[in-house]
Order: sequence, then C-alpha cells, then structure tokens
Amino acid sequence: MAYSRLRRSSSQRKALLRDLITDLILNGKIETTETKAKELKRLADKMVTLGKTNTLHSRRQAATLIRFEKDNEGKYAIQKLFDEIAPKFTNRNGGYTRVIKTGFRRGDAAPMAIIEWVE
Repeated sequence: MAYSRLRRSSSQRKALLRDLITDLILNGKIETTETKAKELKRLADKMVTLGKTNTLHSRRQAATLIRFEKDNEGKYAIQKLFDEIAPKFTNRNGGYTRVIKTGFRRGDAAPMAIIEWVE
C-alpha cells in the first residue's frame, strides 16, 4: 500500500505524524491539509485498534508513536487513548475518524480539511 511522502524525509515525516496523532488524541479534532489528514486517518485508526486490545504490548506499541504530552486535565495522551477514546469504539470495526474538506488556505491555496473522531 502506497503512502504520501509529504515532501519530507522519513524522520521529518515521522515527527510530523507523531505530532498530529498526539494533537488529535488530546484535542479531539484538528485542522490540517487534506493530504496530511488522509495520512493521519490511517495512523489514527491503527492507534484505536491498539487501544481496543488494551494489553501491555499494545500500550508499548502505541507509546512508540504517541508523544508524552498532557491535556488540560493532566491526562497523558496515551492514557486518554486507552481509557476514553478506544472504549467508545468497541462495537465498531473500523472507520474511527472522518475527514471533512473545508476549502482552501488563503496563503497558498492548499486544500484544507478537518479530521475528527466519529461519535
């Protein structure tokens, strides 16, 4: 399966996606370019699948990708994924996020999108 390189080296791309997935977990939805949102969707769905299994091994696998950051209530992103987000999707077999196209960015006319968790 092919993926978008996002015009970055592999280390820059990994860092970008780590930041985006952490922000999505902490905030619930984020606005980014359409291409980044589509790449993030694949990653976020994998993280929820790991969260649904909820074993020590799956927590460690998710921790390799999710940054060690806290939200406003003081919960770490990994805790929020395993304790709040993943349990909401126990009866769902995929498609945990949605990408909504919002138009074009003013400066460079890049197509923008909002990515959020499905309720």
